[in-house]
Amino acid sequence: MEKLIITAAICGAEVTKEQNPAVPYTVEEIVREARSAVEAGAAIVHLHVRRDDGTPTQDRERFRECIDAIKSKIPDVILIPSTGGAVGMSAEERLQPTELFPEMATLDCGTCNFGDDIFDNTMPMMRIFGKRMLENHIKPEYECFEMGHLDTILTMAKKGEVPGAPMQFNFVLGVPGCTPATVGNLDWMVRQIPAGSTWTVTGIGRHAFPMAAAGIVMGGNVRVGFEDNLYRSRGVLAKSNGELVSKVVRLAKELGREIATPAEARKILGL
Repeated sequence: MEKLIITAAICGAEVTKEQNPAVPYTVEEIVREARSAVEAGAAIVHLHVRRDDGTPTQDRERFRECIDAIKSKIPDVILIPSTGGAVGMSAEERLQPTELFPEMATLDCGTCNFGDDIFDNTMPMMRIFGKRMLENHIKPEYECFEMGHLDTILTMAKKGEVPGAPMQFNFVLGVPGCTPATVGNLDWMVRQIPAGSTWTVTGIGRHAFPMAAAGIVMGGNVRVGFEDNLYRSRGVLAKSNGELVSKVVRLAKELGREIATPAEARKILGL
């Protein structure tokens, strides 16, 4: 198997300091959490940004400030800015990070229930996102929350509406209202992707580490972080994103997978 690429989703758009005091809001806190994750073994940081009061934002200049600050401390890390933003944001608002020409960015693959909310990703919106990434030479990480999302994005790729091979998928399982986090569901999704693709699995909440273990033994890659899960173990809050990454590293070592550096991850992902 290839080496394991670990992604750290360090803050997300929804989690708060009331839930875990270590959730980062400020630029300095975001840099702190990015460093903790990379020093623990993450090759990629999936990046949302916040205002200092914790309000989620897709503001281009806030992204620029955070990206520059992270790169000044950990220049080799792969950054994947979010174009998902927060529920209720417009496509134009969400696309602002792509104006900074990152090497990768997320592209959400369909509308779905998101707890009590609806995460809106219509076909016209997805075509706009795909066009922007084609124009700006950005490699998408295709975020699939539902099984149907996978067929949707593969069809769009065949039509040239979004970037094609080699494709990178992130299977986000266990969001309330979306595809449950089971090994069977993950196995089905992995079997549908084109040859030569790469994939990552993200388990939400209590599913984070069971899905990480499945991803490790199935030859995929793993995402963890405060965006998806705030706990190191049942009832024990993680003190940093680095703690969550360290747990994945320990699992990988026990299961015989080496950890990819950012340089090795770039080669695996075809960047």
